Amino acid sequence: MDSTEQFVEDFNQKQQKHEQNQKRQSKSHAGHKLPNKQHSTNK
Repeated sequence: MDSTEQFVEDFNQKQQKHEQNQKRQSKSHAGHKLPNKQHSTNK
């Protein structure tokens, strides 16, 4: 029974971390990133 409780606790912690990461890396801010090749047109 102990291992089941441990599994549920670990699962809940992983789920919380995942939700926090989704908030930090939300796709709504994708436009704020800089382009990878800024100076490729300056030849």
